[in-house]
Formats: sequence, C-alpha cells, structure tokens
Amino acid sequence: MGEDNARTDSAARDDEERLSQAVSTAEQALIEFEIAVETFRVEVDNFARLHHQRLGPMYARLDELDALIAEAVAARTGDPEDILRAQQARAFVQPMPDVDELFGRAGGGPWAGRDPADPGLPDDAPLSSRVRPSREAQRLYRELARRAHPDLAQEDGEQRRRSAFIARVNEAYARGDEAALRQLAEEWDSGPEQPAAAPATENRLQTLYARLEWLAARRDALAARSSELEQSAMGAMLRLAPQDPDGLLNEIAEQLLAQVAEREARLGELLHPARD
Repeated sequence: MGEDNARTDSAARDDEERLSQAVSTAEQALIEFEIAVETFRVEVDNFARLHHQRLGPMYARLDELDALIAEAVAARTGDPEDILRAQQARAFVQPMPDVDELFGRAGGGPWAGRDPADPGLPDDAPLSSRVRPSREAQRLYRELARRAHPDLAQEDGEQRRRSAFIARVNEAYARGDEAALRQLAEEWDSGPEQPAAAPATENRLQTLYARLEWLAARRDALAARSSELEQSAMGAMLRLAPQDPDGLLNEIAEQLLAQVAEREARLGELLHPARD
C-alpha cells in the first residue's frame, strides 16, 4: 500500500511539473506575441499620423485641382453633364481629417491598463518622426517588455504596478525615445524586489489549469487585435513595405507630387489655352 501511494504521489508530482512547464512555455509565447502586436501597432499609428501630416496636403491639393479642372471644363462647354461633374467634384473637396479622426487615439497598447477607453499618448507627448523606431529603441523596448510584462505576475498589486510601468514603456517606444527607455530600464533595475512565487497548494493543478485557460483566452483576444490591425487601411498599406515603411511614404509622396504637377499643367491649359 505504501509503495502504491508513493507511486501515486510521484505521478502527481510529474503531472504538476509537466503542467507547470506548459504554463511557463505558454506565458513566454504570449509575451513574444504581445511584443510583436504592440510593435506593429506603434508602426501603424506612426504611419497613419505621418501619412496624414506629410501626404494630407497633397491629397487635398489633388481634390482641389480636380474640382478646378472640372469647373474650367464646364465653363468652357456649358454642357449640363460637365456642370454636374463640376458640382460633384467641388462637393468632394473637404478638409483633411485631423489625426484623431484618421486613426483614433486608442493607443497605449495591450498592456496600458487593458482598458479600451485608454486615451493613448498624452496630448503634449513629442511624437516620432519615423514610422519605425530605431533598432536600439526596439532592443530596449523588447528587453523591458520581457522583464516587466504584467502577465509574469499573478498578484493583483504587482500586476497593476507592471501595467502602469509598461504603459510608460509603450509611450517612450512610440516616440522612439531611446533615452527614456534607458531611464526606464534603470528604474526597473532599482525598483522593489520581485515577489516570490506562490507556494504550492493542494489545488495547485487546478490553479495551473486555470492559468492555461486564461493564457489561451488572452492569446485569442490578442489574435483578434492583430487581425484588426493588419486589415485596417493603414495596416494593409504598411504591409506593402514591411522592410522600409519610411521609404514607402517617400515613394507615395513622389507619386502624388507628379500627379499634382500633371493636374496643374492641365488646369493651366484650360485657363490659358495656347493661341495659334
């Protein structure tokens, strides 16, 4: 009987060890997934903002030129269909939306308190001039995220502390602020000691199973968020040039400038036709 009990206890310990290892593996996989999604979210937000700031005036100029060209044609022909097209073109001319309207200020990432109403970056926060932060900023960000991730803590107070800290890390990364990220790394190093792991309990297996279920649910929610980003207009455009998103902006700007020049030449021909 004693040997049977010993074998049963040993099997239970083995099961618990395997389940504990599975939980640890799932935690690390989730952290890496969240880092990838947050990195892409920052790039989508930066791309949308820079697209609006740099290319918005060109799009607005093209719309205005299209309206002027249509009006010039209508004035020359007097054709009712040309007049209607001119009216439609003029009605299409609208001021560019501001950045908030363009892509929303739902920043802060998946760890900023995990509140969908989170306002994102402070209104007065300096913004990055590049779509993708520097490699050094990326390295610092990933190291901090892996060390201070809220999902590494299960105690409520520690989770809240980590979430608040990671929100600041996300803000610094979105700005591409290497100095701020280094300061945050120093702050984390000098912070309070990490709490010890919870002692084993009689319902340890139940706790581990519940943890696995929670991690699976978090991954599903994160996968939905990732799909939403990828399918957004700016996300789809960004994926056209995953290696050089800043170069993509420059390429689009050159194409728009060429289109503006063509429209202006056409308008000039209509307003000042060449005389034989």
